[in-house]
Amino acid sequence: MRLVRRFWPYVLFILIVAAGVFLLFGHEQLFDWIAERNYHPTAVVQQLTADTTMTPQAKHLFYVNRPVIENKDGFNKHCTNGSDQVSTLGCFTGNRLGIYVYNVTDPRLAGVQQVTAAHEMLHQAYERLSQAERTRIDALLQHYYTSGLTDQTIRDQLQTYVTTEPGQLTNEMHSILGTEVTALPPELETYYARYFNDRARVARYYQQYQSAFNQRNQQIKDYDTQLDSLKMQIDANRKDLSSRQAVLLGQRNQLDAYKSSGRIIDYNNLVPSYNDLVNAYRGEIDETNNLINQYNQMLGERNAIAVQERQLQSDLDSHVVTSAPTQ
Repeated sequence: MRLVRRFWPYVLFILIVAAGVFLLFGHEQLFDWIAERNYHPTAVVQQLTADTTMTPQAKHLFYVNRPVIENKDGFNKHCTNGSDQVSTLGCFTGNRLGIYVYNVTDPRLAGVQQVTAAHEMLHQAYERLSQAERTRIDALLQHYYTSGLTDQTIRDQLQTYVTTEPGQLTNEMHSILGTEVTALPPELETYYARYFNDRARVARYYQQYQSAFNQRNQQIKDYDTQLDSLKMQIDANRKDLSSRQAVLLGQRNQLDAYKSSGRIIDYNNLVPSYNDLVNAYRGEIDETNNLINQYNQMLGERNAIAVQERQLQSDLDSHVVTSAPTQ
């Protein structure tokens, strides 16, 4: 008994030190366990982790946030920080506080949920990085963004965060570059291998749904080029018709003058030339009308694609609904 009493202060000291070490290094694991203990991912959520090839570490970071796929009303209640400049597809509300993914159902946008799930999981991963590791990764991301990123769509996407969320730019880079760029420098690929067994597959999901926009944007640009060319032809024809009309009016007045003065020979000599001008004038009118019909038909086709593009944007964004642009 005396021996126990003698060592009791040392035992108590060791217990206090152990508790301190646990609180310092082990509290995340305890709180993660509590957060994940009664969470049972739906089949859809489990499929997202499989589709994106999440590693056990990534799956753990995803599940401690009890991810949910939500329709517009529920999603907008949880994800309230969307900007009009950035489509809101998902949100990470804080360490273990929740991940919400917008339920995009348009089959033309297949792949959105996979990319969003991976994107939001990487926000949790970024928050868990040590300061030294975060500094290292930030430098790698910034260097790639400055000297290696060539995809203008992604560059524009990141640029919006300069004004909308300037303090979160590297955080967003960490999620966007990790899920949307097909090939990254070796050091970054090695880093992201912590979270994905095949990160390129996630990027292919992004390319898959982004192509729905790229294709339509290119079609609209092609139509606009053709419409501009047609408009130039129509304007040139109209200008030429105005000149022809003035010449015809002059010759018509001359014919009337010959006729009223009885100069029949002069009248008859001028008639063939006048008739040729009339035929050419009418031919150019027909040509111009055909060009106008072609322009109007092409404009309708162009605007129909613009409607599709805006509908896709509406389906992709829980907040922004805009009308289709027309020319």
